[in-house]
Amino acid sequence: MVGFKPTDVPPTAAVKFVGAGTAACIADLITFPLDTAKVRLQIQGEKKVAVEARAAQYRGVFGTMATMVKNEGPRSLYNGLVAGLQRQMSFASVRIGLYDSVKHFYTKGSEHAGIGSRLLAGCTTGAMAVAVAQPTDVVKVRFQAQARTEGGRRYQGTLDAYKTIAREEGFRGLWKGTSPNITRNALVNCAELVTYDLIKDALLKYNLMTDNLPCHFTSAFGAGFCTTVIASPVDVVKTRYMNSAPGQYGSAVKCALAMLRKEGPLAFYKGFTPSFLRLGSWNVVMFVTYEQLKRAMMAARGSREAPF
Repeated sequence: MVGFKPTDVPPTAAVKFVGAGTAACIADLITFPLDTAKVRLQIQGEKKVAVEARAAQYRGVFGTMATMVKNEGPRSLYNGLVAGLQRQMSFASVRIGLYDSVKHFYTKGSEHAGIGSRLLAGCTTGAMAVAVAQPTDVVKVRFQAQARTEGGRRYQGTLDAYKTIAREEGFRGLWKGTSPNITRNALVNCAELVTYDLIKDALLKYNLMTDNLPCHFTSAFGAGFCTTVIASPVDVVKTRYMNSAPGQYGSAVKCALAMLRKEGPLAFYKGFTPSFLRLGSWNVVMFVTYEQLKRAMMAARGSREAPF
């Protein structure tokens, strides 16, 4: 057996809530440069007239990261990290930590959960998470898209970003892109959690693996690939719309139509490689850490409650 062994007592909702947020923050710390590269690739080509000379500034995920380090310094890879960690602590805690509880609610306590119940649970917790964490996502994307060579930074710090957006764009500015983000995260949550659930259940059911680290790794990697394929188009639109200037796009749908008209259908898969590298690695780190944190927290709780 690798890692902590499964405990006899199932993890509580509170353990899952805290464990999911913590695991997601650890995964973000490791994979954040890939996420920043993905954002830069997704918005590239958006302003062809103003940035024609730099239209091909970024080429590939590692080329993007190298260009950013060269032009803006290594710290640019972690632009928006504070907002990113704020996002994960609130966002992942809800969408991942509450997934099992919501799934049990839809199955009315039954141990057997069908694909419909899993999909409903994924959509529900994904939408709930966006409702809680949308402002942190907006600020994170703005920081990641902000190049230090553009003649003055858009925002001077995380708090400044929240205040500036609220002042210049109104309270609604902090909730910009909520609709595409709800769509994206319903898709992501369903693809990510349901795929992880199904792969893990199949591996255990057919005795291909035991409930340990290799099983969690395999399930998480498969979930990351499926999620990237399904969610990339919505993710690109979400990034473009969140980063847009006031009035640039009337809505997320108009943003998508403008992309299709000006850049073609492949624009919806801009940044696919960094998206997969990021989601694949993020899923592996997050799910493996999450499983181990749940077991460690329950083991610690059991040892505290055990009589001397």
